[in-house]
Amino acid sequence: MPISPDQELIAREVLGALDERRQIDCITAGEPTFDNLAAYKVAALVGAMREARGEKVVGRKIGFTNRTIWYEYDVHAPIWGNVYDSTFHRLEDMKEPFDLARVVEPRIEPEIVFSLARAPQAGMSEAELLCCIGWVAHGFEIVQSLYAGWRFKAPDTIAAFGLHGALVIGEPVAVEPGDHAMWREALASFDITLARNGEPQDRGNAANVLGGGPLTALSHLVELLPFDPEALPLAAGEIVSTGTLTRALPIAPGETWSTVIEGVPIPGISLSFR
Repeated sequence: MPISPDQELIAREVLGALDERRQIDCITAGEPTFDNLAAYKVAALVGAMREARGEKVVGRKIGFTNRTIWYEYDVHAPIWGNVYDSTFHRLEDMKEPFDLARVVEPRIEPEIVFSLARAPQAGMSEAELLCCIGWVAHGFEIVQSLYAGWRFKAPDTIAAFGLHGALVIGEPVAVEPGDHAMWREALASFDITLARNGEPQDRGNAANVLGGGPLTALSHLVELLPFDPEALPLAAGEIVSTGTLTRALPIAPGETWSTVIEGVPIPGISLSFR
């Protein structure tokens, strides 16, 4: 589909709202025919603009993989967006609390993050996909909404960089070839508790992610990308964040959020906000 002047205008509006930390009207409210295909075209334009000013894509995020929250947001299938070197952080490198002034109406999502040692291919089984993974980490994606009250349709979220604000990961754990059977079982069945200031706020299970866990989310993305003419295939060296395991909960300055994970050999993490 060729680029239209309207799509360029929308891309500039979305990027301007990101830079100015302000909210805008839903695109679908003014353009009722604006669909996912058009939204990914806008997302590609936004990505090109971000790269032109020096931001580098380091991976992808998959959104709305948790089927238990689809009706809350009236979104009924996963989406994806880019993760940039400007939005990717390692917890060990952070010397102070995360500044929420960077994002708009933020929420927190505990996720599993993969680093790709080899490029996955469409048609691979989950066992074959696991052979492409170099390490696994647990992270928080800080998601944001350019649309007031988190009210939108799926194309709105796609155009607005998949609602991505930042990704903060904890300690990576290497995936050794001899441990593949353990990882496959653990990644499909582990449990997680999300707490605010030490008080549990929600609990989740691996199966919340598309019924099969983070590997199922990775498989979904690998199979989806060939149908997007604007998308590059996943490559070795990329990270992939696989979607929230719990509800996405609002966060505020002065809070500390933490997780406890059971059933998979990845440590929980803790992150404070200012």
